[in-house]
Formats: sequence, structure tokens, C-alpha cells
Amino acid sequence: MELTNNLNNNWRKVATAIYRKPTDSKIFGNVEIDVTRLEEFISEKRKSGLKITMTHIMVLTVARAIKQEVPELNTYVKRGNIVLRDHVDATVSVLLKGGQMGSVTIKDADTLTLEELVSVMGEEIKKSRQGSENQTMQSKNILASMPWPFRNWLFRLYKLATIDWGLSLPFLNLSSDSFGSFLISNIGSLGLDMGFPSLLPSSNVSFVLIMGGINKKPAVVNDKIVSRRILSLGATLDHRVVDASHGGKLFRYIKYMVKNPGELEVKAKFTA
Repeated sequence: MELTNNLNNNWRKVATAIYRKPTDSKIFGNVEIDVTRLEEFISEKRKSGLKITMTHIMVLTVARAIKQEVPELNTYVKRGNIVLRDHVDATVSVLLKGGQMGSVTIKDADTLTLEELVSVMGEEIKKSRQGSENQTMQSKNILASMPWPFRNWLFRLYKLATIDWGLSLPFLNLSSDSFGSFLISNIGSLGLDMGFPSLLPSSNVSFVLIMGGINKKPAVVNDKIVSRRILSLGATLDHRVVDASHGGKLFRYIKYMVKNPGELEVKAKFTA
């Protein structure tokens, strides 16, 4: 009975209602990035008292990339049109009590410094683990509480109203933009080296980024083969709103910031 209950947790109940066989066009991509120097930067900051992780670096880097280099990634489909968001909000997957996955949303992530992001994200994760539910978690728990097949019908109605028709339902705390600009998940912390995420049908994000494991691998540096620390990144993009070229711009910006993490310590200067 205990195993059955674990298998049929809230997320599993929701997943059986919302996922179908793949029919949509998606773009998958992955890169491997040398983070040897970046890990040294993180170690130095942690020694000085700033408890940053690789996840903090990637969240802020991606948010600034969207604002500065790839605004096309900050779009979604609404009533047949591509809509550009006014803000860059990041949704980050977190591990909750009991091994279940949840998420926190960082508003206007692109405007923060690294120190500010650590503070804001830490507070959001703390509230989430203490049982304070954000809009996404509330919706998931409501859906999970419905018996089959009613949760299936309810999800279809929710998706039709918010995702397909672009309506907001403030009395139910639901909208067509509940997940922010992008989703990011660190599966490397769970022991997985690489992964390709799904585009959640109940979200309007144009892409999801997966952080894989960091492993020692041979690399060519100054024409010599040396051991380096390599991070695997995987992404899935919504081909309705973006192309592979946008993913390329994102990964190029990430590679640049990995070599220049100090820029994340100051406010970004965005041009109009």
C-alpha cells in the first residue's frame, strides 16, 4: 500500500491528466561547457559568505540573455499571435519534502545582481518548503485532488481557457502566463548527467533548460589535452515561437558569462 501511495503522488496524478502522445513540433539541443574557472569563482564567493550555486549562475545568466540578446525567447502564443512579455520571470524547479518536485518563480530576474538573486531565491525556496504554495503549486494540488476522470476534464477546460484562448481567471488564481518566461531545472543535483526536458502543456514558456551533471573530461586547452570540469546543458524550445538560431544565441551568451561571471555581481545595463 505504501508503494502504491508513493507511485500515485500528486504529480503523478496530474501527469496522467495533462500529457498526451507527442504531436507538437519541438527543438532539442545540448551543449557541454567548461566550468572549471566558474567553479573556482563559486568556491571563492562561498568562502566570502555568499552561498551561491551553479543554479544561481545559470538562472541569472539566462534571464539576462533573454533581456539583452534573445528577446524572442520571452514570448508565448495567445489567440494565434506571438506575444512578448513585459518582464523576465524565471521559474526554478526545487526539491520539496517527501521527494516531490515543486517550483519557485523569481520576478524580474534579469534586474537582479547575483547577491540579490541568492537572497530572493532563498526566501522563495524557504517559503515553498514551509508549505507556502505559489500559484503553480496551488493549481497542481487542486487538480490532483480531483478523482479520475474529472481531473482530466478539468485540465482540458483550464488549458482551453488560459493557454488556447489566453484568458485570465483571477478568481481561480489562474492565467495564461503562470510559469514566467522560462523554466530551469538542475537534474545534475539528482545524479543525472544529461536530459532533455518536456514543454509542459499547461505552461506558455518558449523553452525549458536542463542543467546536467558536472564531470571531469578531457579537453583541448592551448593545443594541449587537459582534464577539465564540464557541465552538460540541455534545452527544449517551442518551435511555434522560436527557431534553433535563438537557442544558439542563448548558448553563446551562456558560454560568454561562464568566462566572465564577475559581470553578474553588478546591475546589468540594458539598452532600449
